[in-house]
Amino acid sequence: MSSRHYIDDFMRGRIIGKIEEGRKITDVARKFDVAHSVVSRLWNKTEQAHQAQQVANQFLAASGKQISRKTVARRLTGGGLYARRPVVCVPLTRQHRTARLQWCREHHNWTEQDWACVLFSDESRSSLSSDCRRQLIWRESGTAYRPENIQEKDRYPTCSIMVWAGIMINGRTRLHVVANGTMTGQRYIDEVLLPSVSLFRGAVGDKFVSMDDNATCRRTLTVQDCLDSEGIQCLVWPARFPDLNPIENVWDALGRQVAGRNYPPTNKNTLIRALTEEWDKLPEQLLDNVVQCMVRRVECCITLHGGHIPY
Repeated sequence: MSSRHYIDDFMRGRIIGKIEEGRKITDVARKFDVAHSVVSRLWNKTEQAHQAQQVANQFLAASGKQISRKTVARRLTGGGLYARRPVVCVPLTRQHRTARLQWCREHHNWTEQDWACVLFSDESRSSLSSDCRRQLIWRESGTAYRPENIQEKDRYPTCSIMVWAGIMINGRTRLHVVANGTMTGQRYIDEVLLPSVSLFRGAVGDKFVSMDDNATCRRTLTVQDCLDSEGIQCLVWPARFPDLNPIENVWDALGRQVAGRNYPPTNKNTLIRALTEEWDKLPEQLLDNVVQCMVRRVECCITLHGGHIPY
């Protein structure tokens, strides 16, 4: 069955039924040979119908007057309201917002050409366990602890991979797998700074700027001496700033690509291979776009007085 064909009521019911059983949208799309977007659209409509029914029930309980689900759905949709999952962001205190606002004001005059000289880098951890941000189990309210809706998962995954990478306009570093152990200052020099960051510094020239987070291993005297000797200028980065780091968008895209593979990784070696292959296949236009939007990110953060930005 092709996604171009009309999905009749019977097939629609089977697809929705599979998702309600606790199956992932990706698995259901593969089972029925339908595009992921088609299944997602069908389920979103069903989810909105459930939400509208709940509103109708609440209205009946409060006023004693009957109102149909379709009427509620029509009114909500007409007002631009849809059933959506809430956005998950890191907590921000008043101090965090102040620091974010101050940093953005200091870099408000940076142009796209200035940001094009910055290497945005960070680490990310991936595991064989399903990531709830990418693969969801949709269910009705009050059914969280039904067996079909439970996904057992160790709090600390037995198989997880820490990787490091950097992006900038027209370029990316190789995806470096951080081997077992803690990333110390000396390891950061031997595995990241000298083999990767210093090469980009030599290619870009004096305007090159390296951006990374405030991890302890990156702020040791040994690392600072290496940065000075290599002539690498670092961009001071405040805490609680993941929404301003464009590589976070790239990590999300990488995770989606790995999760959507026809044969998902099943062990450490296949996970490393999947991450490396999908990293190399990420389109350069995606990397360029997220870096080029730094000007808008900074402006948006200032407008929101240091609050969360929609990126």
